[in-house]
Amino acid sequence: MKKMIVASSLILMSTTGFAAIISCDELKQKIDTKLEGKSVKHYRLQVAAKDTETKNRVVASCDGGKKIIIYHRLAAPKNGH
Repeated sequence: MKKMIVASSLILMSTTGFAAIISCDELKQKIDTKLEGKSVKHYRLQVAAKDTETKNRVVASCDGGKKIIIYHRLAAPKNGH
């Protein structure tokens, strides 16, 4: 019985981390870091309300699902940089 209680409490503790609300600024920074690590250039990340309509890619949701982060691909500068 003790093993059952310990196991269920461990499961409960591990699932609370998944339900944590991540701030949009924190998540946007993590996405920026990941994109920079993959040498992605000429983009912009926009935080918007979750009901915002867009033709661009929604890459994440944040603030407990109240907002989304939208990835905008930008045109490369004409000088090649």
